[in-house]
Amino acid sequence: MPPSLQLRQYQQQAVDNWFANQGRGTLKMATGSGKTITALAIATELYNKINLQVLLVICPYCHLVNQWARESEKFGLKPILAFDSARSWQKKLAAGLYEVRSSSRASLTGDRAFLTIITTNATLMLDSLRSQIQYFPEKALIIGDEVHNLGAPRLGESLPRNIGLRLALSATPERHFDEQGTEAILDYFGPVLQPELTLADAIRQKALVHYLYYPILVELTESETRKYSYLTKKIGWALSGEEKVEENDALTTLLMQRARLIGAAANKLTALRELMMHRLDTSHTLFYCGDGAIEAGARRSNHRQLTETTKLLGSELGYRVNTYTAATPLAERERLRQQFESGELQGLVAIRCLDEGVDIPAIRHAVILASSSNPRQFVQRRGRILRPHPGKERATLFDMIVLPPDLGRESLEVERNLLRKELKRFLEFADLADNAGEARVKLVQIQKRYGLLDI
Repeated sequence: MPPSLQLRQYQQQAVDNWFANQGRGTLKMATGSGKTITALAIATELYNKINLQVLLVICPYCHLVNQWARESEKFGLKPILAFDSARSWQKKLAAGLYEVRSSSRASLTGDRAFLTIITTNATLMLDSLRSQIQYFPEKALIIGDEVHNLGAPRLGESLPRNIGLRLALSATPERHFDEQGTEAILDYFGPVLQPELTLADAIRQKALVHYLYYPILVELTESETRKYSYLTKKIGWALSGEEKVEENDALTTLLMQRARLIGAAANKLTALRELMMHRLDTSHTLFYCGDGAIEAGARRSNHRQLTETTKLLGSELGYRVNTYTAATPLAERERLRQQFESGELQGLVAIRCLDEGVDIPAIRHAVILASSSNPRQFVQRRGRILRPHPGKERATLFDMIVLPPDLGRESLEVERNLLRKELKRFLEFADLADNAGEARVKLVQIQKRYGLLDI
């Protein structure tokens, strides 16, 4: 353990409960609450208690591999980063395994060989890694980071059965509309352990900072309203069918189409312009975009929201921004992160790659232009913005919420049912804000429109 590190009470409790559950379990802890540190503390205790020999960490993305590497080095580990070309790591891994299994060398020198491998979900499915995992010794621990991703069938099948010690990490281990996938995760890694740390708990424990929350209500354009009305009617018909909601592929497609329409609503750019014209002296701002398209004038040509947002902020308003996406090379991401932290860049415009695990605690302000209805994205994004950082006492979050158009009585009930869950999340988040009363008043407009004042 790093000498300067003192586990918080809930982290120590999670460590104790994992051991009490015979070396298996899932930690469901709010984004930013220190899951990585808790996991490495478990590995350290295993090393001291049973002479743990191998630690295998699986992450969904390459940038998380590098992040885990930085954290594990603080614990004195020298990880092999197993992703990209197998040529760069396969020989190192084979040599490391030979050293670990060669117990005679360890006993002669008194130096216990230890092997740390950090890899990606994609690499886990390849023979180049799987062929070596079968030779892992008995004293090995597997950690699944952002474990909800491992519920996908092919990934689930790739999880090694010869590793008995298992730990899963996620703020949201449940898979959206996929009970089978969720069950597969918990079957493999073990049940969700106490304490479950919510956003409210994390703020109370000072693991996350306080925040101000400003919902910005946006209306659809006429043509968007027509499309919205058409899709909502079709959703109503699909809902009246006999199939279960999660098994109804046609319904899923319609919901996705409508979510994309809402995500890329053209008036969000107008609202963004009005907001940022008065905030040009701010810095450390993150702009979350959707991956849909925006209508542009009479030609109705489509532009990605990311491009339009960057153009509006940079070219039009002179706000110093750059884009941060899955296509941004790792070295460039690191450079952007440093420029953002120093204030050289005032803002980053991102799509989805900041949703899981990426640690940029310098974020002080965020504008969410688009969210999916997936509760995981909601939890991940807000936790990402609330991470503590020196000098950061409070975060400010602007949330663009599209006001669904009034479609008359035939569609009202469909809308109410679909909105209820989503609105509940917005209201819960508003209630935790330092300006809860002000935020709630804004959301009352939607509640009134749809008769949802009981939430």
